[in-house]
Amino acid sequence: MAHRRWADEFDDDEDLIDGVGFADPGGRSALRAATPDNPRILPCPDCGQPNRLTPLDQARGYCCNACADRNEGRGY
Repeated sequence: MAHRRWADEFDDDEDLIDGVGFADPGGRSALRAATPDNPRILPCPDCGQPNRLTPLDQARGYCCNACADRNEGRGY
């Protein structure tokens, strides 16, 4: 039986969605991290501010963090 290292027991990719992790892991945001393949280049559909969403965020129908907080009754 081969002896496995502790690090081999865990796959860092397990927490990824479509190969991309969260922009703010452990925070309130559901937005995906910006990467070369998933750049933050799209406007928010609610407020229209540029460069707020990635293509993965847009595909899921998300809005920017400020609008999400407002829509959920946090602030404003």
